Amino acid sequence: MTASACYGYENKGVMIAAASDALWNNKAACGKRYRVRCTGATNQGIPQPCKGDSVVVTIVDYCPPGCQGTIDLSQEAFSQIADPNAGKIRIQYTP
Repeated sequence: MTASACYGYENKGVMIAAASDALWNNKAACGKRYRVRCTGATNQGIPQPCKGDSVVVTIVDYCPPGCQGTIDLSQEAFSQIADPNAGKIRIQYTP
């Protein structure tokens, strides 16, 4: 287990995510909760990855520059809303 940018080694559960520069705001994103919903596939992978559910995640980490998304979901959170084999999906999120 690696330390998170927000909470070190403190366990924040499995419904967690990392924020990219778009949300990070110098650690201001830490602890914020977002409802995330899958809206569709990216150009690669599974054509219909979405399960139709949404999930609420807490931001616990920073997704470094080069991160290919706004929110990087934990495996557990991702699999709640999409086929894990998709790897990458389009999302909609609200605080």
